[in-house]
Amino acid sequence: MLTTLANIKHILQKELFNGSGERVLSVVTVTKTFKKKKACYLCIVTTPPPVPVVTVCIVKQSEQREGEYKKKRTWQLEEIKWVDGRNEQFETHEFDIQVEKTYKWYALNLHERQNFLAVLYKQIQKYVRAQRAEFRNVPIAWLNDKSPEKLAAGRNAEQKNIQDTDDEEEAQEFTALTDKEATELGKLFSECDFAVKDAEQLIEKLSKELHDLDGANIQSVLASEKQVFALMEHIDKAIAEADSFEKRLDSYEEILGHVKETMEKIGGKNAMIEIANNNNIKLMKELNKVISQLDLPHIHQQALDEPDLKTVGGRKAAIAAAQSLQQAMNSDIDPTLLRLEAVQDQRKRFEKWKAKFSGIVSRFMNNLFIHLGNEMGDNTTMSTELVLPNHLSVHRELTPYTELMHWTKAMDRKTYDGLTRVYTTSLSKIYERDIRNFFSLAKLQISEKLRTSREDLDTSASSKKSAISAAPYGTLGVNREQWGPGVENADRERFDSVLEKVLAELEPVALQEQMFCINFFQMDVISPTSKNTQTTLEVLEKSTDSASLLTSPTSASGGGDASGFPQKKIDRQINEEVRKLMIALFGCLEPELVSFIQSFERIDSFYSLYVLVRLTQHVMSAQDTHSFLSMTFASALVQVKRNFDRFMQQQLLSIKEAKVPKRSKCGILPYVENFEYFAQTSEGIFRKSDRRTDMEKWYLQLVNSIFESISVHAQEHPKTPSQVVRMENYHHMYSLLAQLKVPGLDAMKKEAKMRYTDALKVYVIQYFGRPLEKLNLFFEGVQQKVAQGVKETEISYQMAFSKQELRKVISQYPAREVKKGLENLYKKVEKHLCEEENLLQVVWHAMQEEFIAQYNFLEERIQKCYAGAMITLEFNIQDILNFFSDIARSH
Repeated sequence: MLTTLANIKHILQKELFNGSGERVLSVVTVTKTFKKKKACYLCIVTTPPPVPVVTVCIVKQSEQREGEYKKKRTWQLEEIKWVDGRNEQFETHEFDIQVEKTYKWYALNLHERQNFLAVLYKQIQKYVRAQRAEFRNVPIAWLNDKSPEKLAAGRNAEQKNIQDTDDEEEAQEFTALTDKEATELGKLFSECDFAVKDAEQLIEKLSKELHDLDGANIQSVLASEKQVFALMEHIDKAIAEADSFEKRLDSYEEILGHVKETMEKIGGKNAMIEIANNNNIKLMKELNKVISQLDLPHIHQQALDEPDLKTVGGRKAAIAAAQSLQQAMNSDIDPTLLRLEAVQDQRKRFEKWKAKFSGIVSRFMNNLFIHLGNEMGDNTTMSTELVLPNHLSVHRELTPYTELMHWTKAMDRKTYDGLTRVYTTSLSKIYERDIRNFFSLAKLQISEKLRTSREDLDTSASSKKSAISAAPYGTLGVNREQWGPGVENADRERFDSVLEKVLAELEPVALQEQMFCINFFQMDVISPTSKNTQTTLEVLEKSTDSASLLTSPTSASGGGDASGFPQKKIDRQINEEVRKLMIALFGCLEPELVSFIQSFERIDSFYSLYVLVRLTQHVMSAQDTHSFLSMTFASALVQVKRNFDRFMQQQLLSIKEAKVPKRSKCGILPYVENFEYFAQTSEGIFRKSDRRTDMEKWYLQLVNSIFESISVHAQEHPKTPSQVVRMENYHHMYSLLAQLKVPGLDAMKKEAKMRYTDALKVYVIQYFGRPLEKLNLFFEGVQQKVAQGVKETEISYQMAFSKQELRKVISQYPAREVKKGLENLYKKVEKHLCEEENLLQVVWHAMQEEFIAQYNFLEERIQKCYAGAMITLEFNIQDILNFFSDIARSH
């Protein structure tokens, strides 16, 4: 077996590995388990020193050339994760190796398998420094023994086998001879030339020299015995000294141990002293902090007990004391310190001062609010100018007390809410009086009918009766004679200017009050009542210089445009509290505004168009879209938009329900005629407005409804032909839309023109007909013969279509008879058309074109079918033109 293994190693070494300078350490012949394939060889190979690299590779023999071997795959020892011998029995052939995957092998020779696993284990243990591969189910004896070949060899040839099986170690441990060794070896062999012939003589000589050397060594040892004994004595003394020195070091170490223990105790005591000192310092700081936080100077205590809120100095002292008290009560004190009796007593004193001062402030501010409200209420002078009075004087009176209100909100919410209600109750009466008087004056300036009454314009019984008997003014589907009483454009323009003045006057007053309330009542700060030391203030984004706005001069008239105020972005989202406060102050504003608008809308619905435009401008131009006034205007705008849509729906319904006039001529339908007035009025209002798109949407609906109604009503008129009704009304709509120049109605203008043109063509064809009827019938028969195959040049040979027959037919249409027939036709057309639209000449010209076209057709047929016969009509195109011209001039 060993011979076979050696042969395989020798062959692979010679044929494959000598060329690369590698050496084979072990080989095993294997096949893959459960696969009957040609055997291959697993080899353990190393590179030469000084840095050997050991690898495992698969070698296969080439199928084309016998005796040629190739490496197929190579792994480093570090890549092997585990090796499994499957069974510790020697007769087991299988074994597994886990690299990047598991390889299952079947060894053909058991000794080769045993040797391969043993050498692989040894090389891994020797060269792998990282995590080594795990060997499973492999006998421990294989792994401990240096070489498995020892077990296979006989014990009698142990020395020889050791020399044979340790070739790998000897080869790996081989080192080259030095120069000195090579010289000595050369000298030895030069002296022993006879060794080539007589080996025994060489051995004998070498043995003799070795014997002489051993003797010399023994003599040398015996000669140096005394020196050895002396050396041993010195060594004993050195050992004794070392023992003594070690004992002394132990004693020093023991002393140092006691010193260390003592120092540790001293250090611990010092640390405890330092901790106690630090704790005392922290305690002192905390106590000083608590004392400073809970300390209220005596001067502040006096100011809280007896505050003087009427004088400037007294107010400043009271405000400073209140703020100091608030700061003390809201101081951040550790909860554990609150249990101290001194802290609790001080906090009780704070509560007493707070309750007393809050009561004084409440009574003073309550009286001040009532006094200011009564003072303003006594001032009942009526102004003849349309101006809404402002109340900057009240704001200036209250501004010095702003900080007191802020303190009240933070410290006593109940008192704060009560003062807020008193303020709104006192001022709301003043604002309600001013707003009602303001709107009454505005109504009086618009209409004299409201001079003695504030009721709506249409509340009288006479107005109700007139509304029942007549349609509302401006209704499209009703004749103007049936409209109720309306207003002139000058009245509407006066209403528009007064409405603009009203809206402009409302804005500064409402915005002034809102900004004052936000600042005075601190509505941009959330400040809950301070009932315990955990009270916190959550400050939102606060407007700057809001108080200075209240003292800034306004226009001399007390009104002015809202843009005259420096708008501050107080708060992008006005909270519900601000809105409720403004509603309480200006509760009558929205009802009065809506009543003012509706009172005029009931008289004339066109007022809703003016209101829609004006309100939209003010809503869109508002810098703060969430202010109370913007929300009020927006709410009123919603109602106005509903009224506007309702007005348009009524117009749409009136068009659909319009009745056709029963007179001899239909003429222009009422809604077509009225649409001109409606569109011109609307355009004058919406021309430069942002709401123009709303109007254009209704334009489309109205025009579409008008077009549909024209077609329906044209069929219903008993005396006027339907095409005449369509033609005249579509022409009127086309002219009107072209005049308006509304971009959104361009498509409707084109459609109106198309409908008008179609109606004109149908009317001309229907009523003009064929004045030369018999000639047209004659040539229709000619066309039939041509269609049957008769040539046009041979038509004259047909008995019914001979030249004589053609001349008979032509003789029936002398020029005077043709002119007479045209005159009758002109009278009929004149009877159909109305004078307002002036389409008679247009229709007459269209009939002229139609007659000329028929004349040309007949002449063309005569020239083709009766060429050379010298047959012509008794009149020509110039005669036709003269006929039409003479008839038109005579009428």
